[in-house]
Amino acid sequence: MPGRFLRSEYDPGRPRADVARRHEFAAFIGWITGKDNQGAGSMSARTFRRRTLWCWNVAPTMPVTGVVDRYLMLDGTYFNGWCVLVAYNGAYVTGWQWCDRKKRASWDALICRLPAPDIAVIDGNGPLASAIQAHWPETARQRCYFHIRQAAHKHLTRKPKLKAGQELLALIKALGRVSTTVEASAWTSAYSQWWSRWDEFAGHRTHARDGAVRPSHVKPGQKWWYTHLRLRRARKLIDDLIRHDELFTWLSQAVEDEVLPRTTNPLEGGINAGIKDVLRVHRGLREDHARRAVDWYLYQRTEHPAEPWDHVRPEHWQPVSRTSTPVEDDPLGPATYDTGFSWEDGNGIQQGWGGGRR
Repeated sequence: MPGRFLRSEYDPGRPRADVARRHEFAAFIGWITGKDNQGAGSMSARTFRRRTLWCWNVAPTMPVTGVVDRYLMLDGTYFNGWCVLVAYNGAYVTGWQWCDRKKRASWDALICRLPAPDIAVIDGNGPLASAIQAHWPETARQRCYFHIRQAAHKHLTRKPKLKAGQELLALIKALGRVSTTVEASAWTSAYSQWWSRWDEFAGHRTHARDGAVRPSHVKPGQKWWYTHLRLRRARKLIDDLIRHDELFTWLSQAVEDEVLPRTTNPLEGGINAGIKDVLRVHRGLREDHARRAVDWYLYQRTEHPAEPWDHVRPEHWQPVSRTSTPVEDDPLGPATYDTGFSWEDGNGIQQGWGGGRR
């Protein structure tokens, strides 16, 4: 419970340093990983903050276990100006990496520390796919169905006006009802039939005319453009998934009675949602403190987290410096930080935190 500190039995008048620090740190971890207020214990919130100020120096470290997972879900959750990339095996967090956005170097820094799984469930992020190909060339990839549908909505909208778009969106929605390899083959056949039926239509061109309105994507001087560009982009999305064998990996790679994931929803709705909950409960933290809170949240969801006190060293007991220095992406682990949070996510820090980006 926050605020409960014990005195050393060897010196009743004054706590021995290591014993006092141990109890201070236990109170700090209980608070930062729980839902109690700082003043919930026997002391005031101000006293609690003063006595546990040094605890922010301690960062959990993720040991390299060498365990090969059957599959890993990989995704990141964004806030204003920074992002945390997470690897999750469906039961435990296996690694994480701080960065400013989902770029190749950031994904490299995360997955190069992890043994290659049999299957990677991904959201379609281009830099992630490149990093997997470089570091895990033998790993099969499964594209998350939820993100496929999101991409389809981006190209076709949720209510396409064209008959071809309506039929394609219906096919994409039907992916969620596929549960066997026979049904997967039937879906692929239905898509091939749609492709043949609408191929000529998708190839229609619009030619430039004097005074005619030119779409925003058309370059100056361009003489023609595809009339149904969004339809073509949606079609290319599915064509690429089939060509790279990322659509039904969860079925083709499964052994008897095995159910593999086809979405990153367990990561999104479990770990990533939990991160946002932590920041809501502890809203008002400084940015570096908020990131440290997320570190402890993720560390506690690894398979064999050590006792938090095992991470403490005597040098951590020194006062925390208020001077902050910009930090570049760190390829070695989850100790690299950038900036801010988003009110749109419900995680705004009370001073100077603006809207998020995605």
